[in-house]
Amino acid sequence: MEKVRVELGERGYDIVIGRGTLSDTGESLSAFGFSPRVAVISNPTVFPLYGPAVMESLKRAGFECFEVLIPDGEEYKDFFWSYHILTCLLKNRLDRNSCIIALGGGVIGDITGFAASLYMRGLHFVQIPTTLLAQVDSSVGGKTGVNHPRGKNMIGSFYQPKLVHIDLDTLKTLPEREFLSGIAEVIKYGVIRDSALFDFMERNRDAVRGLDAGALELIIGRSCAIKAEVVSHDEKESGLRAILNFGHTVGHAVETGTGYSRYLHGEAVAIGMHYAARLSASLGMLDASQADRIEALIRAYGLPSRLPGDLNRDALLSHMRIDKKAVAGEIWFVLPERIGKVRMYTSTGVEEIRKVLAS
Repeated sequence: MEKVRVELGERGYDIVIGRGTLSDTGESLSAFGFSPRVAVISNPTVFPLYGPAVMESLKRAGFECFEVLIPDGEEYKDFFWSYHILTCLLKNRLDRNSCIIALGGGVIGDITGFAASLYMRGLHFVQIPTTLLAQVDSSVGGKTGVNHPRGKNMIGSFYQPKLVHIDLDTLKTLPEREFLSGIAEVIKYGVIRDSALFDFMERNRDAVRGLDAGALELIIGRSCAIKAEVVSHDEKESGLRAILNFGHTVGHAVETGTGYSRYLHGEAVAIGMHYAARLSASLGMLDASQADRIEALIRAYGLPSRLPGDLNRDALLSHMRIDKKAVAGEIWFVLPERIGKVRMYTSTGVEEIRKVLAS
């Protein structure tokens, strides 16, 4: 079992990475002294697979537990379903020392954390991520939120979990498309912070895609360590943490422009990373050969790299202007200078961006 610490003073917490650890959930929570009543937030896809083991573990540890299920899909990460979660917590009389558990992927983690930040102005929550994308990215760092038809994650809060509990065995039941969506975030970490991780992903594609235990432990552990390091230095994205948005400027616009239903998050980020690399190359910041390597790795893992022809580029630019990273109408990008190092770039004009999107 591996532990990675997110150093945030009294709000700090551990990321625990292991195998077959769902049955230890109750014991792990007992150490925190939470109130007896616990809610497990999940969806109808994940809960039948892993809910019984988590619930039984909680009961053995003396907790009274109940589940709250929301539909499976990014389109359900909204105000309506967060209100439903809050209503269930009130009906079951959770108090401010209670804990709720996010059992699922990024959607479940984001909406559960958001609800936890609102209920009685804040109660405890624990992340048990069951998708690769959630394990390497969204479960760590305290970003919570819901979507709006006008923008991805435009409504939310920074609210840290008490624990991130990763069981690598949950990846065995993950559909391949969902797994590859998570790979996009691993590639992101290689580009922004760790060229050795990028090299490993190039050399070990078959092992990673074949769910080799050693390869998975390495890429998940390294991704969590990078995320923990960045968040520990910049919890609320006032500086360094912005580098984690590599690929997300175009990626979020793609998700918004397609109604959150055409692409998985990682797929949209993969497209965004490709165009960010091409923009960087067109501006003379990145060698074109490195942009080629980034696109080649994206495609090697079966991820999309190009925008579909039917997606209006001007509409994408409009979505970018109202993204939460935009300031006074300026579109912000994280652009690679080389694999392993990125910088922030802002443009008040759009011609260079439009040119790259049209290429």
